[in-house]
Amino acid sequence: MTRVVVEVMLKPEISDPQGQAVLGALTRLGHRGVQGVRQGKRFELEVSDPVDELAIQQIADTLLANPVIEDFTVQVHPPAPANARSPLPPDRLTS
Repeated sequence: MTRVVVEVMLKPEISDPQGQAVLGALTRLGHRGVQGVRQGKRFELEVSDPVDELAIQQIADTLLANPVIEDFTVQVHPPAPANARSPLPPDRLTS
């Protein structure tokens, strides 16, 4: 299986009230160095090979993002070899 990551962000000209709320909270908590916050969405799709990139673009454009107010990027991550090891120990794989 291949992992496809779709990241969706509001277009720069669109106001981001959630980002502004986070920025206000950071300021109140004393984190004065943060100048701006934009909130987005991340989708991870497990896709059978071969990946149909046109279909992924259509999924992102019609379901995952609202192209009127949002931009998106698509990253395709091929499956790791079966003998590959994770760089983190098993107890550190989840957040």
